[in-house]
Amino acid sequence: TMDMSIIRDLYANLIEASKILGIDTAFRNTLIEKSKQLFPLKIGSKGQLLEWYKDFEESEPHHRHTSHLFGLHPGREISVQTPDYFAAAKKSLELRTDDGTGWSKAWKINWCARLLDGDHAHLLVRDLMHLTEVGGTNYAGGGGTYTNLFDAHPPFQIDGNFGGAAAVAEMLVQSDMNKIYLLPAISDEWKVEGEVKGLKARGGFEIDMAWKNGKVVQLFIKGVPGGKTSLFVNGKSQEINIAKGKKVR
Repeated sequence: TMDMSIIRDLYANLIEASKILGIDTAFRNTLIEKSKQLFPLKIGSKGQLLEWYKDFEESEPHHRHTSHLFGLHPGREISVQTPDYFAAAKKSLELRTDDGTGWSKAWKINWCARLLDGDHAHLLVRDLMHLTEVGGTNYAGGGGTYTNLFDAHPPFQIDGNFGGAAAVAEMLVQSDMNKIYLLPAISDEWKVEGEVKGLKARGGFEIDMAWKNGKVVQLFIKGVPGGKTSLFVNGKSQEINIAKGKKVR
């Protein structure tokens, strides 16, 4: 499933770029046809997104790898716009549980954020920051952070550090090339008050914002290359068009 999702994501990006640039029409049409031949996403007997082409009984159901959720993150194939697959991805994550080493938890925080489950994401952020003295090769129980703030995957993997930072950003801002969502997966504990500066959204937009009681109270957006997008904030949406290099309030 991960292989198919990566290929579909690549093809979709190339097809979209070809349309925007107005080039490579023949190649684009080839990719459109090839996309139809890729093995589709499937939902299993437990309501989960299948990892393989058949509904095999898993020998290690709580394994730290959950690679078949690529379409949820970092891909964009699975979202609230695909409710059946969205629910199946959530079920897969529940079946895998929160177990795993630091890098695995970082992935799971990103998936929880894409599933718009801010409280679960926050719980796993706390798990990721848990101080651990675990060493050796106990991959099942080595999650957390070492005293030097390196990710705890015996002995160390940078995925947990970079992925954890990316996950916090996903809780605060999510975007595709046409839409920007502010505070999509903020947890109850973070809602009270907060501020962030310099978060990047797709399309080259830069976000500075502050919030109180779960509502954005101050917002600045810079259009680094400039352009149009739809902004979703405080339950409302609006179209914005920012000139290149301009910062608007």
